[in-house]
Amino acid sequence: MFEQAFKNIDDILHKDAGASSELDYTEQTSWLLFLKYLDALEQDKAMEAELEGKYYLYILDPAYRWERWAAPKKADGNFDHDNALTGDDLKAFVNLKLFPYLKGFKEKAEGPDTIQYKIGEIFGEISNKIQSGYNLREVLEIVDGLRFRSQTEKHELSHLYEAKIKNMGNAGRNGGEYYTPRPLIRAMIQVVQPQIGQRIYDGAVGSAGFLCEAFDYLSSQPGLSTRQQETLQKHTFYGKEKKSLAYVIAIMNMILHGIEAPNIIHTNTLTENLADIQDKDRYDIVLANPPFGGKERKEVQQNFPIKTGETAFLFLQHFIKMLKAGGQAAIVIKNTFLSNGNGDNAAVSLRKQLLESCNLHTVLDCPGGTFQGAGVKTVVLFFTKGAPTRQVWYYQLDPGRNMGKTNPLNDADLAEFIELQKTRADTDKSWIVDIATIDTATYDLSVKNPKGGEEVIHRRPQEIMDEIVVLDAESTEVLATIRALL
Repeated sequence: MFEQAFKNIDDILHKDAGASSELDYTEQTSWLLFLKYLDALEQDKAMEAELEGKYYLYILDPAYRWERWAAPKKADGNFDHDNALTGDDLKAFVNLKLFPYLKGFKEKAEGPDTIQYKIGEIFGEISNKIQSGYNLREVLEIVDGLRFRSQTEKHELSHLYEAKIKNMGNAGRNGGEYYTPRPLIRAMIQVVQPQIGQRIYDGAVGSAGFLCEAFDYLSSQPGLSTRQQETLQKHTFYGKEKKSLAYVIAIMNMILHGIEAPNIIHTNTLTENLADIQDKDRYDIVLANPPFGGKERKEVQQNFPIKTGETAFLFLQHFIKMLKAGGQAAIVIKNTFLSNGNGDNAAVSLRKQLLESCNLHTVLDCPGGTFQGAGVKTVVLFFTKGAPTRQVWYYQLDPGRNMGKTNPLNDADLAEFIELQKTRADTDKSWIVDIATIDTATYDLSVKNPKGGEEVIHRRPQEIMDEIVVLDAESTEVLATIRALL
């Protein structure tokens, strides 16, 4: 039922002049799902209060509740077409009344960790792009048929929403920016093994895939007490996101996974000065796939001891600083980080800092094609803060096939890595490098399998074409920024 509903919504949006891509489809579906979810949440809370003989104070005023404008019902429970807004009347209500009203919650909210604040943030960042009020009416009637009441329903909806995020990532020029393959995330979490009570952070949260998977991992543990469940809801998962669309999607994704008021802040993480970070700001675990290839402005670079325009290198400095002593991190980064030299002093300095301040105990080398739509090779760095690195265990992931959209990474591909990592076993695909043997002029940490000679990367034509598309798009973005400044 849910799958067909999502398909029908996409079909309607495809016909609408205001929604032109998978990104638009996901964004527009997100705000509608959010309001439907909010209606279900309010009804549940009102029912609980009634059973306890208490009064429930609704978040939304009557005129802005779902059953009034989106899906009015007759006394018999059937849809009331006579009193349902449609066409230009519906569009005018949504654009001129509903969105401004919801945006106002940000100012009225008691704090950023409340559902009221999230409402204000979401509707202050996006707009209704559905140009036809008749198309919007059709979509509303489909969304009204979705149910969020049972855990089974929420679970199915969350999977379908994840599929939409994946499609959006594949359609965008920077696929990895929106979607990190979930099998890779799950493997990273299984190596880190978070515990309830630890605080988990992603400063480049994207669609919140890391936080959602970590929530699933922890909440599936048997026999959780009420206090532990509350800890998972309110005091475990934290994220920051710069881009408006990704922020909205992250909030919705976490809500569908079962976190009612996600601790996600809409901000540019890199504008924070590292010198201002205190012990109370630090986290037990960092899980992230920061964007790479970006170019940060000089004033942003001033926030970091190692100056560089490369976004991923700035994020890595941030993550090291944000970890508590003894804290663990698992971070995806472009594989060239391990070997960049030839005048790239920032990369050398950053590798030196990582090795001296953290125990980089594991490097997972991912094959080309791991990230759909992003023609770059990546590695995952696993490290613990507080002690220098003595040895690094490398594992070269080789699923034995060319990966692509029709043949993506799966959990079985990573099973051997997870098992071997526990003992840091020496195999044809894994080996240990003693840090005492590396060149301290370059701190080169390249993936060089001693059983297979020097690493040779054979890139597929599609990977090369994907990277050309990415570079072209980045050039266009830079030119547009320059023109705007002129």
